[in-house]
Amino acid sequence: MTRCVALLGGSFDPVHHGHVALAELFARLLNPDELRLLPAGQPWQKSNGLQAGDADRIRMLELAFAGSSAPVTIDTREITRQSPTYTVDTLRELRAELGPEAAIVFLMGADQLQKLDTWRDWESLFALASFGVAARPGYRLDDAALPLAVAREVAARRVEPGALCASAAGKVCIAHTLAVDISATQVRAALKQGGESGTDPDASAQAQVGALLSPQVLDYIQQHNLYKS
Repeated sequence: MTRCVALLGGSFDPVHHGHVALAELFARLLNPDELRLLPAGQPWQKSNGLQAGDADRIRMLELAFAGSSAPVTIDTREITRQSPTYTVDTLRELRAELGPEAAIVFLMGADQLQKLDTWRDWESLFALASFGVAARPGYRLDDAALPLAVAREVAARRVEPGALCASAAGKVCIAHTLAVDISATQVRAALKQGGESGTDPDASAQAQVGALLSPQVLDYIQQHNLYKS
């Protein structure tokens, strides 16, 4: 039987409900043998750098995904690479390691698909993996909302969820059932606002942050005084 590995990459600075919801959506749809999380080292499209350290981001991932419905592995290769992070390089490494028969499904949100043509060697990605794309409120995924070249690739490769793990690579599934719209920027702003309320953040600030993060991750952030500035 073909092994199916779902991949979720990101800065995870910090990991929030949106990340977990995306992963769990495809964990239910695909029932993969492994959900592999890929925290970024030096994301080339983020000019402001990372606010939390590598060890903190890894620990927050462990906490956030402790109850995952799929077996979880945290893959730190992009952190240890010590060079700008390109998805195509990571997928080439993983394909070499997992072999030509394994089904690799790279998970992303609608916002990432809309700018896929800005990724390095993006057209090569389809030979290395399939893609599970989750719609986000406010982001259209019809052909008119995508760059022409991306829309053409998606249209030629689109399948239902069950077909993703039946192919090693080259397929695209768009799931329209994810109603979570959270960004790490939004989370950091809420955390900063709560911190500026004093040592005892007001109830509204606490409630706002609590709606974005798991209690375990929020506890970790508070205990380690992350995202204060």
